[in-house]
Amino acid sequence: LVTAGPTKEYIDPIRFISNNSSGRQGYEIANSLAKFGIQTTLISGPSTLKKPENVNIVKVETAKEMYEETIKALPVDIAVCTAAVTDFRPEKYEKEKIKKNILNINLKQNIDILEFLSKNNSQRPKLVVGFAAETSNILKNAKEKKNRKHCDWIIANDVSKKEIGFGSEYNKVSIINGDQIEIIEKNLKSNVANKIAKKIIDSFA
Repeated sequence: LVTAGPTKEYIDPIRFISNNSSGRQGYEIANSLAKFGIQTTLISGPSTLKKPENVNIVKVETAKEMYEETIKALPVDIAVCTAAVTDFRPEKYEKEKIKKNILNINLKQNIDILEFLSKNNSQRPKLVVGFAAETSNILKNAKEKKNRKHCDWIIANDVSKKEIGFGSEYNKVSIINGDQIEIIEKNLKSNVANKIAKKIIDSFA
């Protein structure tokens, strides 16, 4: 199971909260796993990317929809959570377009899909891999996220740099597994995905 892309949390019929994730890294990981012969389901937030070959794809918009489709996809052996899920959603959805005036929006927290997968003991995947998109203290924040979410690996990347991360065809990541840190230097996201997929498969050997 791979989750990818952003989620949209609607304020009214035309406005929403989201982020700049293209979903490319997740799509490439799903594509690489499928090429290695792994039966793969990709749950994707809004994205214009082409469906990877031999991958079952489920399109969603909101974090709630992504969570619900994740539950439907279980059980799986491997879960790779690359999606940049919007952490908060408006407490109230307005059915009509909000007219231009002073607007106060109260937010409520979305369910954490990575944490759910890591702590779901009855159907917990054998390997749960999370992503940490950070803008500072990359490794420190990623390690804290790994411990907080209880996932097996966390893959950290710096999204403050335009040449890697969101919206770019390139990425540079650090794979944190216990006390081990493996750095994949700047490369095409397709090549980064191949290395991650190979590492995942090797972990089952």
